Amino acid sequence: MQEGVNISAVAEWKNFGTPDEVREFPKGRLELIRVGGATIGRGVFEPGWRWATSVQPIAKTHSCEAPHFQFHVSGILHVVMDDGTAFDLKPGDVSLLPSGHDAWTVGDEPAVVIDFQGMIDYAKHL
Repeated sequence: MQEGVNISAVAEWKNFGTPDEVREFPKGRLELIRVGGATIGRGVFEPGWRWATSVQPIAKTHSCEAPHFQFHVSGILHVVMDDGTAFDLKPGDVSLLPSGHDAWTVGDEPAVVIDFQGMIDYAKHL
């Protein structure tokens, strides 16, 4: 066994069909599952969703401060970093987004992402 790696001796599996927690916000929701000591999120962002109008009132920060490591399942997300860098994320893309960005759904299809980092406190009402 590789030093520093903690692999459970017990298999675990979960399904987003029965998440451990669901957080809803205007035009979207976050479904969380906890497995293997990690929290994984599935974000579903409906057409018309934008971080600045849907989640910013909850987060109360200038831009999204949650870092994300995501696999993009469906739909298109347009991302604008605080430094002005802008790009579209499409199905099959894997993205690493540091703190400091806005994003919104492009088109008529929901954008769905699986996020392996950054969703523990996302859209959490404190």
